[in-house]
Amino acid sequence: MASYESSLRKASLEAARLHRDLAIQAQTVHGNGRVDVYGTIARLGVPLMFTRLDGLLGAYYREPAPGILVTTQRPSSQQRYTAAHELGHHHLGHSPSLDDENILRRAQRRPSSREELQEAEAEAFAAAFLLPRWLLDWHCERQNWKDSDLADPANAYQLALRVGISYEAAVWTMHQYGVFDRAIARALADIKLKSVKQHLLKGFEPANFRETDVWLVTERDADCRLDGGPKDLFVVKLTEHSGSGYLWRIDAIDGEALAVVADGREAIGVDEIGGPSMRLITTAAQDRRAGELRLAEARPWQPGVPLNTFAVRYDLSGAERQGWYRDQRKQHRLDLEAKAA
Repeated sequence: MASYESSLRKASLEAARLHRDLAIQAQTVHGNGRVDVYGTIARLGVPLMFTRLDGLLGAYYREPAPGILVTTQRPSSQQRYTAAHELGHHHLGHSPSLDDENILRRAQRRPSSREELQEAEAEAFAAAFLLPRWLLDWHCERQNWKDSDLADPANAYQLALRVGISYEAAVWTMHQYGVFDRAIARALADIKLKSVKQHLLKGFEPANFRETDVWLVTERDADCRLDGGPKDLFVVKLTEHSGSGYLWRIDAIDGEALAVVADGREAIGVDEIGGPSMRLITTAAQDRRAGELRLAEARPWQPGVPLNTFAVRYDLSGAERQGWYRDQRKQHRLDLEAKAA
């Protein structure tokens, strides 16, 4: 059996090789800042289906032809990680695998069998595939984060949301890159996300914290696309020059997709008379829809002359539902029609 370290290194290198061969980096940074794992599986010609899997998160088959199954009973971040894990099995030439909750937990002991080593390799592949170092650096540059800023659980959580993986997976992947040491990683992983969400919401309470993600949206997210779920909350935090009469207003919102549930302000540093403040507008997702939220900062008596504008696109589709991956549905239908002819 190959050494543990060399096997994990090889798996990570294979993820990087696939990024290079399929030009995934360019696609990601010019897209929504997330690696398209489902699209990659489709490009490799591997059938991908989402379905109910009692007791399992995913499965990889090799016979009579390669195929991947992913559960419909988990949130999008776990579906994506599971799909990347199964893609790892395929790309690394592994044996068929039925994968349960264990793929979401980082083993603290070295594998003692070939089967356990195979799972560790698929896990390393998934982490390197979904959050490569270049993507971490890209988001840090966009958000103006330094490595030290990522030891703040709120920033680590926002990174996880933007790359589409779980908070814990993001923490341990950053540890692997040397962003912080194991003690900090363990402390971050042990934090209850409910407390992070409560801090971001400034008193607003959703019906269910567990099923709700909370996005902190700032000027650095302008003109990007956020991929959330139908129960998510977006806290839009923008500098407002209210001392000069400029106030943020919502110019465009799809009321069937988003609803404003809280609106407030907080001081910036020392509360100076006439100085700017932070405007916090919290919107709640209402449905699985996509659209754009647009705001303008203008004086009420000069609405047509805004000082600043802000726009962010969103897709609230959330977790994939029962059926073939959407880009493969048409081909599957054509295959069935050909067999029936």
